[in-house]
Amino acid sequence: MTAVVNPFRVSRILEVQDLAAAQKGIRVLLGFDFHQYVSITRLTPTKGSTFPNFRPDRSPIKPSEGYWIVGVDKNNEVALLNAVRLYDLSNSNLAEHLQSLKAFYADPARHAHPQDKCICTAPSARKITGNVAYDGDLWLRRDFRGQGLVKIVTAIKRRVTFAMWAPDFICALVERWTLDKAVYDVAQVAHSEPGGAMLHLIEEKISEDNWLIWRTGEELRSDLECQEESQPPITVQSFMAARR
Repeated sequence: MTAVVNPFRVSRILEVQDLAAAQKGIRVLLGFDFHQYVSITRLTPTKGSTFPNFRPDRSPIKPSEGYWIVGVDKNNEVALLNAVRLYDLSNSNLAEHLQSLKAFYADPARHAHPQDKCICTAPSARKITGNVAYDGDLWLRRDFRGQGLVKIVTAIKRRVTFAMWAPDFICALVERWTLDKAVYDVAQVAHSEPGGAMLHLIEEKISEDNWLIWRTGEELRSDLECQEESQPPITVQSFMAARR
């Protein structure tokens, strides 16, 4: 995808979203070192294992090809975690990448368990190709759920992802209950399809039957333009008040 990104527009949108998170008691931090990300996730109570595609010991990520988001509360304790990475699927597609287990392990022959498997039957997964941003490992602490933080962090991810890579697609694998309970609303999802991944990773203790959700690069660009037009002005007073 070819696109011209205006960094001032992106920074303004991030400022608005950062303000929205601050008003809910969360300070948002971005990072690029996935060794640091794993060290944070391992020390976070109630969070399950970090998926191997975001662990450098199983799937290394260059600083230019991935980032993570951590949200901390007023006590500087972790309340939100999420990660995004870029896959070059110019000569493949998402379905093949998942089923080969290369989405999860840089070297499946070395790191995957013999009984590991991923079955992807979503028809659209074979059309998702090129530069593909993969969004995963989302975790939100129980006391912050139901407050709109997923929507805020999704807006941040879309803008950061577009500014960094202008990908052809951004996608995620999610469990059906998250769609049923509107954890991701229609505006966030854009497209959804069952059969994204019937995933079993033995040593990771992961067994899920996920839907595929995705957005095209053109939809990301449109989001950026529409949200910029709809944002209210930010005043110094409102930003500082939210930071207190």
